[in-house]
Amino acid sequence: MKTIADLGELRGQRVLLRSDLNVPLDGSTITDDGRIRASLPTIRELTEAGARVVVCAHLGRPKGAPEERYSLRPVAQRLGELLGQDVAFATDTVGESAKGVVADLQDGDVAVLENLRFNPGETSKDESERGAFADELAALADAYVSDGFGVVHRKQASVYDVATRLPAAVGGLVRTEVDVLRRLTSEPERPYAVVLGGAKVSDKLGVIDNLLGTADRLLVGGGMVFTFLAAQGHEVGTSLLEADQVDRVREYLERAERDGVEIVLPVDVVAATEFSAEADHEVVAADAIPADRMGLDIGPRSGELFASRLADCRTVFWNGPMGAFEMAPYAAGTKAVAQALVDVTATGALTVVGGGDSAAAVRQLGFEDADFGHISTGGGASLEYLEGKELPGLQVHETQEGTR
Repeated sequence: MKTIADLGELRGQRVLLRSDLNVPLDGSTITDDGRIRASLPTIRELTEAGARVVVCAHLGRPKGAPEERYSLRPVAQRLGELLGQDVAFATDTVGESAKGVVADLQDGDVAVLENLRFNPGETSKDESERGAFADELAALADAYVSDGFGVVHRKQASVYDVATRLPAAVGGLVRTEVDVLRRLTSEPERPYAVVLGGAKVSDKLGVIDNLLGTADRLLVGGGMVFTFLAAQGHEVGTSLLEADQVDRVREYLERAERDGVEIVLPVDVVAATEFSAEADHEVVAADAIPADRMGLDIGPRSGELFASRLADCRTVFWNGPMGAFEMAPYAAGTKAVAQALVDVTATGALTVVGGGDSAAAVRQLGFEDADFGHISTGGGASLEYLEGKELPGLQVHETQEGTR
């Protein structure tokens, strides 16, 4: 894949930069600016080269039309604060505002376009509609750089189609993400453990299937664990359960035992009367969850168990919190796993936090990015890479190599 250096002289050139600025918002307040910070090195590389940087990104899931709650205006403001320079903001994506803002850029300036997904062409399955939007985006620039790893698994106008219309390269963030994920899939240093959490096991079936042939240990927590417990024949009360996946999970358990992959499940859970921080809750054995309670976190003995099974690992990938970490009574399990990764990182192991809720959780719980080997900006993209899927936003740069 071509890098920014392969694009040649950039001074005075308009560079369309696809970043991942899909940050969580509380109203107009950004609650975690990790993805904005992750975008800074590539933006600075371009501005220092004298490029006129046109940043495009999405936020949330608007339905192809403007919605104020999904505006990138607060993101542009925060980006300017972090860069220490003014950042212009276009109130549309490819309209008169965008054209005017881009025309006014000087060498080293930065502008942010409004949310790409306000235009239906960005995510359209119709190639002609998507292509037409890509043409309009490409008309704003002289070159294109892909640096939004969190969207490279999407075949979208700003991710895939624009790269076929302009001299294109990948930025430093995408290069780093791919390099790290290759280390997880190509002869990882062992023991290699994968920690999976989050709400639904169905979201991770593909990655579990692939990892059973790669990882030495698979540690399971979060809402998805109750489907595993049900597959073992245990009562899970009112916990989140995907009943239609029980047979599939049972097959995974049998396959893991046959292939010598250790699957580690919680031995205790924090069970509450309802999904609330104020609900009555208690620690119970994982195989004895009361019928009228729901599990909302792994328990303290499980946190110790998980930490012990990570302590000697040389490679760890973690995706998904261990419980409803946003509520204090159910955050301890996620914090225990995070601390276990910090400890093993200190021994020289490669630890990768797989984006999304996991990244938000470690920051919310007081950990620093530098405490881990790598915090990915792309939860879904990371998982699909580990599944062995071809990611359109990477594939297009591989196929374009040498064609211009």
